[in-house]
Amino acid sequence: MLLPFALWGTAMAAMKPLLAGAGPLTLAWMRLLPAGLVLLAAAQLWRGRSGVDRRDWGWLVVFALVDATAFQGLLARGLVSTGAGLGSVLIDSQPLLVALLARSLFGEAINPVGWLGLLIGLLGILCLGLPAPLLQHWWLMGPEALDVQAWSHGELWMLAAALAMALGTVISRYACRHSDPVAVTGWHMLLGGVPLLAGSALLPAFLAEAPPFWPTWSLGQWGLMAFAALLGSALAYGLFFWFANHGDLTSFTALTFLTPVFALLCGVLLLGEQLQPLQWLGAAFALVSVVLINRRALIWHPAAAAEVMP
Repeated sequence: MLLPFALWGTAMAAMKPLLAGAGPLTLAWMRLLPAGLVLLAAAQLWRGRSGVDRRDWGWLVVFALVDATAFQGLLARGLVSTGAGLGSVLIDSQPLLVALLARSLFGEAINPVGWLGLLIGLLGILCLGLPAPLLQHWWLMGPEALDVQAWSHGELWMLAAALAMALGTVISRYACRHSDPVAVTGWHMLLGGVPLLAGSALLPAFLAEAPPFWPTWSLGQWGLMAFAALLGSALAYGLFFWFANHGDLTSFTALTFLTPVFALLCGVLLLGEQLQPLQWLGAAFALVSVVLINRRALIWHPAAAAEVMP
């Protein structure tokens, strides 16, 4: 269950250097389309079917637009102006949103310990995503701290991507009601990658400063792209959405908070990135949050939890 999160953390570090020779839309569709083809082939070989039940196609299209097109586009755009480690931490705020949606839609229990974990996680995200001057003087320095153009900050693009992924995780359950989760994940990557491919091809015709459609990468950079597409997308997302459709969404998606551990290590060791003390504190809050969320039943009702243990 931990493998998807380890792959996501390392894939984020692998994608960051690729933006020097390609635009974010190119990076997004190159990550999605090969991964979708690999997942459909795997579904055909493993399950003997790669099709989707016609009753699920409506939700599948919504799933593709939200989780593939919007999420990958926002993620790649945010990575342009934020580090791989910090970007991954911000993306991993999505378990907080998933927990709230799962509580409302599926009736998953969140006791006071779980709510405390969500609040601590939210505090961690604020420490990571907002500039220190804004946190210190938010009532006076909001516009100045954000330089008046909030959406020029990679951190806010990443938070928007986290919202898209949270919605996509919940929508995936509706898209997989009558179909195999691996096949649905593959099709949603293919469908979601098409608008990104079209945008990447058309953008140079409208903007002279737009990056080229086809990147000029070295052999090593193509290797990084292959890693991000095949392992960081095909394998990671196939496993993620399979597990997301076979268990407690709140507890499983809370494991996403472990992704920053791998991303931060890769960012520091491979890319020379550094986090400020406030951001390290935010990462610590995020890790405490995942522990509380996953152990909420045991902490709140230890006797009852002991009775159900084998």
